[in-house]
Amino acid sequence: MDKKQIQELIRTAVEQLAYAYVPYSHFRVGAALLAKNGTVYRGCNIENAAYTPSNCAERTAFFKAVSEGVKEFSAICVVGGRNGEVTEYTPPCGVCRQVMMEFCDPEEFEIVLATDTEHYQVFRLKELLPMGFGPGNLAETQN
Repeated sequence: MDKKQIQELIRTAVEQLAYAYVPYSHFRVGAALLAKNGTVYRGCNIENAAYTPSNCAERTAFFKAVSEGVKEFSAICVVGGRNGEVTEYTPPCGVCRQVMMEFCDPEEFEIVLATDTEHYQVFRLKELLPMGFGPGNLAETQN
């Protein structure tokens, strides 16, 4: 991705902070998921009083895309912060990284962590989930 594409993903992810439902943690997270077809799927975190049914922004974006038949992705940008104030990088949790592993090539899929359009880092999934377990681990081997 070039700098302009990254900055657009960052802006989109930041916009999603406004939609986060976080009455318990007050930690808002926004995500912008770029599909290989060019469509950007947006997500925010959605909390629940029982905690376990809560859903992260990244998974919200992935599930929206997959529910519309899209299963090939290039990159995701994740931003977050207490009360919606982005002050440091917000990396995806382990469950979100595992969902990424299900649909993305760990060698190619890019994860952008940002505080604003000028301050960001780009990682490959394999860097944030080394030795990840994915569909390839379950593929039948041919003899």
